[in-house]
Amino acid sequence: MSSDIADIEDVLGDPEQEVVQPRPPARTWRTRGDFIAVAVITVGVLVTGLVVWQNSDARSTTVRTGPSSVAELPPVSALPPSLGEVWRAKSGSTQVPVVVESTVVTGDGGEVAGRDPLTGDVRWSYQRDLALCTVSSAWGRAVGVYRKDDNCSEVTTVDGVTGERKAQRNGDAELGTRLLDEGSHVITTGTKFVEVYRRDDLVRSLEYGQLRAIVNPNKQPRTGCTFSSFAVTGGKFAILERCAGDSSDRITVLKPNPEKADEPKVFASVVVGGRGAQVVAVTSRFVAVALPGPARLVIFDSETGNQISETPLDMPDSEITDPPNQVTPTTVTPSNVFWHTGSRTVALNNETLAPMWTVKDTLGSGTTLAGRILIPVRDGLKVFDQATGAEIGTISVKRDGYDGPVRLATAGPVVLEQRGETLVALR
Repeated sequence: MSSDIADIEDVLGDPEQEVVQPRPPARTWRTRGDFIAVAVITVGVLVTGLVVWQNSDARSTTVRTGPSSVAELPPVSALPPSLGEVWRAKSGSTQVPVVVESTVVTGDGGEVAGRDPLTGDVRWSYQRDLALCTVSSAWGRAVGVYRKDDNCSEVTTVDGVTGERKAQRNGDAELGTRLLDEGSHVITTGTKFVEVYRRDDLVRSLEYGQLRAIVNPNKQPRTGCTFSSFAVTGGKFAILERCAGDSSDRITVLKPNPEKADEPKVFASVVVGGRGAQVVAVTSRFVAVALPGPARLVIFDSETGNQISETPLDMPDSEITDPPNQVTPTTVTPSNVFWHTGSRTVALNNETLAPMWTVKDTLGSGTTLAGRILIPVRDGLKVFDQATGAEIGTISVKRDGYDGPVRLATAGPVVLEQRGETLVALR
C-alpha cells in the first residue's frame, strides 16, 4: 500500500517546487502611435458623417411644425350675401385648392405650407431644396411630389394639422404628374407610366404602362400605349389609352391594388368607337367617355366594358380634348359629378353618369356651400340647385381682370379660388 502512495506522489510532484511563469506587462495604449491611430479613426468617422449629412435629405430639408391641434371650422347653413377677398398666396404647385383637416395647403417653389383658412397665416411648412411637381391631399395629409433628375420621384406626406413628415419614398412619376386620391391609394398620372401608392407607408401597389425596370416581363396587358386622361373612384381608376393596332381609343378600368404590383388587375378594357376621346368620370358601376364628331357622352359598364348608353352633347368638338396633366376638371358631390368642358359645366347623375343639365359660359366645375353648387363665371359665382339646375342667384366676385379657369373648394365659411398660380380666399 505504501509503494502505491509513493508512486502517486511521484506523479503529482511537489507543489512547492512548481515554477510560476511571469505575466507580460499590461498594454498601456499611451504611445505616440496609439494617439495617432485614434486621431485618424476619429477624423475618418467625422469626415464620413459630414459627407453623409451633406448628401442627406436632412441637410436640404427645413421643417417648421405647427400646433398639435386646430379648431374645427364652423359649419355653413346659409349662403353669404357677398364674398370678398380676405387673403391670397402664391401656389403654383396646386392645380386645385387643397384643404386638409381645417388647413389650407399651398405649394410653391420647394415649400409646402399649411395655412389658417380664415387669415392665411402659415401654421407649418415643409421645404426642400428641390422643385415641387405637384401638391395634393390624401388620408388627412398633404402630399408633395418633388422633382429629381428627369422625373417627379420624391413623394412625401405631411400631417395636415402639425406639418410633421409622416412618410417618404422615391418613385418614377413623370414630369407634369398629378395625384388622384382613390380613397385608400394615390394614383400618379402620366402619358406612358402610372404608379399607385398605398396609404400611410407609401408602398407601391401598382405600376402600369412603360416600366423603367422590367423584373418580370410580359406582365403588362399592353405596351407602347399613351395615356390622355384619368378618372378615379373607390376601388377603381380609369385611363383613356391610345394603343398602336387599336381601331380607336381605348378605355381601361383598373384595380389600384392587385395581388402583385407589376401584374395589373384589369376590370374592363374596350375600344370606344372613336378617336380624340376623354374619360370624364368613373363609378363602381359605370365609366363615362366623351367623344367628338359629333360630341357625345358614351357610358360603359366599368366591370364588363359593355356600352350602356350614348347621349348627344351640346358643345363644340374642340372642347373634347386632352386635359392638362391628364385630369378632366370635375367636382364630385353625393348626388352629382360636375364636369367643366372648357366653356360650360355639365351636371351628371352620380349613379348613372347620365347628363342632367348644363350651364354655359363657365370658368370651372364648381364647389358646394350650404348644400348648393357654386359655379364660377366671369362676374362671380352662380348658385344652382344641384338636382334641378335651377338658378338661385349670383354672388359677385372681383378677380382684378383674371378671366382664366377657376377651380373652387371650400374650408368652412371660406371659398377658395385657384386662379392660375395664385390661391385666393373669399369670405
